[in-house]
Amino acid sequence: MKVRELFDKKTVFSFEVFPPKKTSSIEVIYKTLEELKDLSPDFISVTYSAGGSGNGQLACDVASKIKEYGITPVIHLPCINYSREEVSAVLDEIKSRGIENVLALRGDINPEIPPKNDFRYASDIIRFIKEKGDFDIAGACYPECHPEASSMVEDILHLKEKVEAGADHLISQLFFDNRSFFEFREKIAIAGINVPIEAGIMPVTNKNQIERMVTMCGASLPNKFTKIMQRYEHSPEALRDAGIAYAVDQIVDLVAEGVDGIHLYTMNNPYVARKISESVSGIIGA
Repeated sequence: MKVRELFDKKTVFSFEVFPPKKTSSIEVIYKTLEELKDLSPDFISVTYSAGGSGNGQLACDVASKIKEYGITPVIHLPCINYSREEVSAVLDEIKSRGIENVLALRGDINPEIPPKNDFRYASDIIRFIKEKGDFDIAGACYPECHPEASSMVEDILHLKEKVEAGADHLISQLFFDNRSFFEFREKIAIAGINVPIEAGIMPVTNKNQIERMVTMCGASLPNKFTKIMQRYEHSPEALRDAGIAYAVDQIVDLVAEGVDGIHLYTMNNPYVARKISESVSGIIGA
């Protein structure tokens, strides 16, 4: 099934997972998927190496396993370190596996790996994928502005280019203040961007992890969120439970405001995904 078809029927609820490192057994992620499948997400997306870690084949294998479970897989496809020939080969590979949903990304720039420059922006690879077959294409968006953009106006113009190139729907970067998402949604509507947008939610389970992610993507930390981290940073279980509660509150508010979907960054943690899924199952399906 193509993901774009889901948004006409319901509030979409999806997960993100990532393949294990090359030094770890793939059985680790298969065990995670075994637990996640029972939560019946609308789709599960799988991250794909932007270059250097060599997990591309693993990502394809994980996506195929997701499909075996009867769940729609979405495979990430970052382009900055790949040539047209390499991207074409990936598309042929996933098509041969019956995978028809792609999250097209530029990918993070690795200073140790020179970019190939066949695709400079996400809009370039989106246009290329459209030419290669009938894939459903998701794009990424940043409610608080891409860290490399000079302004929100510039960032929204680039986002519009992605949609005009063929992005069928969008998945947002993580955020912790729903007001940022609501304001962003209003701004892009004014810009004429009207494809469905899933809100990216990452539960707080580890203070250092969140701080690292925030540094990378530029998300702001509301006072309420900061107090949670400060109060429970030395109590892992309490921080995990408070993080789950915070994420649930975000989701309830987002759904009440008519969000198109929720994309849960699971960090391969089935316990957290289950607790959140169970808490919001009634409102997501309402």
